[in-house]
Amino acid sequence: MTLEFDGDRIALTDLERDALTEIINIGVSRAAKNLGRMVKDQVHLSVPRTEIMSRDQAVGWLSHRENSSLVAVGQNFRGSFSGQALLIFPEAKSLELVRTILDDGLSLEEIVDLEQEALAEVGNVVLNGCLVVMANMLKQALDMSLPRVMRGSSQVVLLGSNVDDPGELVLFLTIDFAVRARNINGYIALFMDFPSLSAIKSLISDYIDGFEDKE
Repeated sequence: MTLEFDGDRIALTDLERDALTEIINIGVSRAAKNLGRMVKDQVHLSVPRTEIMSRDQAVGWLSHRENSSLVAVGQNFRGSFSGQALLIFPEAKSLELVRTILDDGLSLEEIVDLEQEALAEVGNVVLNGCLVVMANMLKQALDMSLPRVMRGSSQVVLLGSNVDDPGELVLFLTIDFAVRARNINGYIALFMDFPSLSAIKSLISDYIDGFEDKE
């Protein structure tokens, strides 16, 4: 598996690719369990997709999948590897999610008033669950920013106002999830740049060596 960023190449061996997939799957499974506890239902996950694309191309990919307005909770993470984690919903589903996790006795007006705070908490629990597991497996620590809630088009939620270069190539990792009984669906997405992917390759090599040393 070779990943290329503007001529820079990162070649992952089959073993490294399998280890990366395992780490991602375990992290995302933890995130799904956290979300499942909050909505009191099972969360179904797709197979993770990892692709190298520009941030603009990522906007196009998401726009093709979701042509309605979106709500996203975003957190930046920083450490040995850095990037941005996003929990993304079609806007029409966000109120249903909030209604599911809040007290059934609340009025619609009260739910709307609490929506922003509730979404931020959901994002914080889900995204932290995913990234903390990944960091722990790689024996690293990550600093997480406070969650921020964004509303608007794919461009707004994926680029926001913090992106200097929309043409920058990134690793765009996405996982679809659904709570079918609740009619809720969305995406978990991670952006990581070339230096972070290089760092992860080195950390995965150490992770594999740790297993081999135990044998």
